[in-house]
Amino acid sequence: MALSWNEIKERAVRFSKEWSDVSNENADAKPFLVEFFNVFGISRKKVATFEHRVKKIDDKDGYIDLFWKGTLLIEMKSAGKNLSKAYEQARAYLHQIPQVELPKYILVSDFTTFRLYDLEEETHHEFALAKLVDNVQFFGFIAGYQQRTYKEQDPVNIDAAELMGKLHDRLKIVGYQGHPLEVYLVRLLFCLFADDTTIFDRDIFHDFINEKTSEDGSDLAARLNELFYILNTPKENRLKNIDEHLAAFPYVNGNLFKETLPPAAFDAEMRRILLESCYLDWGKISPAIFGSMFQSVMNPKERRNLGAHYTSEKNILKLIKQLFLDDLIKEFESVKGSKSKMLDFHSRLSKLKFFDPACGCGNFLIITYRELRKLEIEILRELNKTGQGVLNIGELVWLDVDMMYGIEYEEFPARIAEVAMWLIDHQMNMAVSAEFGQYFVRLPLRKSATIIHGNALELEWEKICPKNEMSYILGNPPFIGSKLMSTKQRNEINSVFDNIKGAGVLDYVSGWYAKAAKYINGTKIKVAFVSTNSIVQGEQANILWDVLFRKYGVIVHFAHRTFKWANEAKGNAAVFCVIVGFANYDINNKVIFEYEDVKGEPHELKVKNINAYLVDARNVLLTKRRLPICDVPEISFGSMPNDGGNFLLDDNQKAEMISREPGAKAYIKPLLSAHEFLNGHNRWCIWLDGIKPNDLKGLKEIAHRVENVRRIRSESTREATKKLAAFPQLFGEIRQPSNDYILIPRHSSENRKYIPLGYFSADHIVSDSCLAVENATLYHFGILHSEMHMAWVRNTCGRIKSDFRYSNEIVYNNYPWPVNPSDKNRSAVENAAQKILLIRAEFPDTTLSNLYDPSLMPVKLTKAHQELDKAVDLAYRPQPFTSESNRMMFLFELYEQYIGGLFSNKKKK
Repeated sequence: MALSWNEIKERAVRFSKEWSDVSNENADAKPFLVEFFNVFGISRKKVATFEHRVKKIDDKDGYIDLFWKGTLLIEMKSAGKNLSKAYEQARAYLHQIPQVELPKYILVSDFTTFRLYDLEEETHHEFALAKLVDNVQFFGFIAGYQQRTYKEQDPVNIDAAELMGKLHDRLKIVGYQGHPLEVYLVRLLFCLFADDTTIFDRDIFHDFINEKTSEDGSDLAARLNELFYILNTPKENRLKNIDEHLAAFPYVNGNLFKETLPPAAFDAEMRRILLESCYLDWGKISPAIFGSMFQSVMNPKERRNLGAHYTSEKNILKLIKQLFLDDLIKEFESVKGSKSKMLDFHSRLSKLKFFDPACGCGNFLIITYRELRKLEIEILRELNKTGQGVLNIGELVWLDVDMMYGIEYEEFPARIAEVAMWLIDHQMNMAVSAEFGQYFVRLPLRKSATIIHGNALELEWEKICPKNEMSYILGNPPFIGSKLMSTKQRNEINSVFDNIKGAGVLDYVSGWYAKAAKYINGTKIKVAFVSTNSIVQGEQANILWDVLFRKYGVIVHFAHRTFKWANEAKGNAAVFCVIVGFANYDINNKVIFEYEDVKGEPHELKVKNINAYLVDARNVLLTKRRLPICDVPEISFGSMPNDGGNFLLDDNQKAEMISREPGAKAYIKPLLSAHEFLNGHNRWCIWLDGIKPNDLKGLKEIAHRVENVRRIRSESTREATKKLAAFPQLFGEIRQPSNDYILIPRHSSENRKYIPLGYFSADHIVSDSCLAVENATLYHFGILHSEMHMAWVRNTCGRIKSDFRYSNEIVYNNYPWPVNPSDKNRSAVENAAQKILLIRAEFPDTTLSNLYDPSLMPVKLTKAHQELDKAVDLAYRPQPFTSESNRMMFLFELYEQYIGGLFSNKKKK
């Protein structure tokens, strides 16, 4: 067991006095260092060797005064000798030390002065022997009190995960797999961590493997089984004559080592991997990061992008700070002056309960618990300001891991989460120890987080934790789009939503919203989930939020609008997300976090209400409409060939066909698809609507293609397609405008400020990858090409990944146009729209994709759009719009006026 800081300081004072009269290097270095280690309660023999031989660069033998593999190298010199030269000598030894044994610190001393180098942080500290008592904290790594900094891409997390992955593979090859393998690896994870963090006496797990097992690994499995049994057995119940090395291990409990596993089998290479794992500094492992990496390394596909799948701490803090942490910190600041209020606050803090119903490896729970423990340390620090000291710090630490609850679908991450909670608890206990000078460890493990292995959408949450005891629900449920879900997942969503109409478009994550809304009904529980932004866009928003608002009375308290949920690891896929915080009761201080740049930092907006689209407006829901709510031209899909490619031609195919059959020219028309329109490519189609039978018969090649279409359609397994075989000369679906029209690509990059639109005559065939607004004027073109309309698009349309998916029934038909604009305003919009078309015509060799690329857009075109934006804004109202939120608030109010308030929803007080 580690010594308290108070004990260490007392020993440091005695050590400094005893060695104040120094002599030469050789005579005194060994006893000096033995007693130096004793200051920290460590036996030198257990961790380090004297006169460790290494080959120097000149191939001569060198001798390190003291070497602790993987941790510390010490060079001693006689009093008054140059310590800088001693450091250079020590550095020279590093070239000959194996990578896994390289030390993290170098200490050089001449008996009167210490100089400690931290090789990872590239810092050093120097002080006199007499000042050791004031500097013992720099040697915390010896006693196990080391203050850790956890980097999201710290190599130790990756190295550890990769080594465990190798061990996993080797065990699986020999036939040890499934549940036993997963439990086995989690046990080894705990032992490796415990060996470096004072849960065990330092390095006894390493020494047990190194000294008590055969090099060929033949007895390693049997010895580990012995160890697992010992770790689950109270000391008073153990045999009196067991191996003294085994007897030194503490009783762990916590059910981690309770289950009897089938025996594994190791070989020399597997034993080597396990020993190599022991050399890593597991005390630097971050439980919040390593768990996800540990899970990923078990999957060969995920292993290639190791580190890509964990949730960064920064993103987790975005959620927990607004959900509860900021409020708790404010309350702490408000009660600091009163001991009784502080104690009451501490008591209430210890009774909070947190639930992640899709917890994975426990990232959200781990960070939540860590931040709460940090706050508890602040409370204890305030309560101990008298400086009288703490009699028993263990009695004052009231927060424990049993305040955390989770559900995880897969067993392995569920077990990792459970163990990771113990690991973060121990790390925070070490922080308490460092703060108050008392060693505090929770062994045997009395309490554990409640992590349920099961399906969160099928389980009754109330049975896991009664809702009258729960405080907060949080997490990031699975990101699976509606079209990517399995049949089982689709059935789960239908069940959760009681088979309501439209449930088929809901993403998988929506199930967690509905389950949470039902669970919190009639309580003060607050919820916050990270989700793909699809749940607040397009058709899905109406279906999901109609249930949440109307059936369950949900009120949104805060929201992060769309931002890029990405980590720093190479190869990771960025997801565009929102965070939605909600409850079953109203509050006054609602907040929206707006991102001008989805990769940047948000700015905070105080708002009155947050609707389904995360806008400060009433709870309006946009339903699918077949006709526009305003008196404007109707919009329709383009035509779909359903032809197996027989009606489609490129430039070469067109030219060849006309050369062989000149009469075909009259039936070949330009085809406009989104890709060709945006990228300036030509595409053609055979358009036979209205052709006479004799004319078709005279065009042999076209007739052959028509016959191919008939055959393809008749052989289809889809009944609707089979019926189309009766009309083989026509496109499968014809919706071609008879007059000029505006073309809108259905899909467009979110990087563009404006979706590029086009004006075309009826002899240009529009494909089903585009939408057409027939009989539209320049005025309509101007409105649709404006910032005002784009604000509506960004907030209401569906997405494919992050790109816009323009919807006729949700976006266009619900769009509130200016009410009775004056002739002056209408004319200003038309003139500005015409100017844009003229400027675009000045760049005939530049594609629309490039013209509307933010980094390539010509200055004059940008200015022309700004003029159009201003003209459109004035068509709505004379006052300027100050932000996108301001625009959306106005547009939703205008929308309600158009539909007469039929679908509004009053806020619940």
